[in-house]
Amino acid sequence: MFSFLKNKKTLRDLIPDNFVDIHSHILPGIDDGSKSLEDTFSLVNSLKEIGFSQFTGTPHVIKHVWENTRTTIENAQKVVLDGFNENSQNINLSIAAEYMMEETFVKLFQSEKLLTLKDNYVLVEMSYLNAPIQLYDIIFELQVAGYKPVLAHPERYVFYHHNFEEYQKLKKAGCLFQLNLLSAVGYYGKNETETAQKLLDKGFIDFVGSDVHHEKHIDNFNKKIMLKNSLPLIEAIKNNEFFRR
Repeated sequence: MFSFLKNKKTLRDLIPDNFVDIHSHILPGIDDGSKSLEDTFSLVNSLKEIGFSQFTGTPHVIKHVWENTRTTIENAQKVVLDGFNENSQNINLSIAAEYMMEETFVKLFQSEKLLTLKDNYVLVEMSYLNAPIQLYDIIFELQVAGYKPVLAHPERYVFYHHNFEEYQKLKKAGCLFQLNLLSAVGYYGKNETETAQKLLDKGFIDFVGSDVHHEKHIDNFNKKIMLKNSLPLIEAIKNNEFFRR
């Protein structure tokens, strides 16, 4: 293992200057990410040292768990912007949300405008236990409503690891894929890293995101890349320029 890793770069090495992140949980106190404004300061400053320059706060929106709304998310953004301003610091921070695809999600986007990554690009996720029975109906209805679904961390859905054809089916259904950067260093597990490599090799990954919640995630940017071929990851990282403001 050591001989395989000794010449590998760290994840930090692959992050370009002025990197645009589209998935993070740095808004304080509204989901399982940052717990306070102080946490947010620490996370943002650490990410800036790595090369991040543009942030998108994407708190979870999950019925009965994290019932965030446009108002709660906008209020959290204001707290962060005001806090940085008071400390004479700058932060390029936009807001979106990471929406759980479930029955209530359909009612939500049919009744109000979603918070998007850019234009009509909306970040969505599934339960890690299983895909919703009505998954493809949700994806269809979401697109009928004028949105482009960006599926967060497809490599982490273990129920697809041995059913790779489903990834192809999701792509054909209109889903874009956002890989979590930490999957490249084995943070979520060996199977997740292997699946990340397969998705990258197939050209299925459209964008990447940090999905940062806490300092442990930051620490893992200093770990060696576990991918056998990191070139597709580098290209996916470049694709995030699409979201630059």
